[in-house]
Amino acid sequence: MESKSSSKRMMIRDNKRRKRRSNARVSFSAKLPDDVCGIFADSICAVKYSTNPFLEIRESIIEMIKNIGIQDWKEMEELIYCYIFLNSSDLHNVIQDAFLSIFLDSSKNSPIMN
Repeated sequence: MESKSSSKRMMIRDNKRRKRRSNARVSFSAKLPDDVCGIFADSICAVKYSTNPFLEIRESIIEMIKNIGIQDWKEMEELIYCYIFLNSSDLHNVIQDAFLSIFLDSSKNSPIMN
């Protein structure tokens, strides 16, 4: 039996494409820390259950990097901080591994950042 774990993802807020469903209900919520500012300040969070948290978090991080256009290590550190803050400590190693795998892949191929 596969176990599922809950992890929180960051998403870009796009008010133009946002649609409201009157019958939609959310049972969990997540909020970025108050000290997050700059490019991540308008991001929203989503709770997702996954049987493969590493893959899901890795894909979420790549999506954030591409959509926001992270330019330097300060922005990358802020992104890591958000993922660590939003998720329970039992997922911190998964988050670390996901970031490291992205970094290693980018250093072999084309770099994500300068």
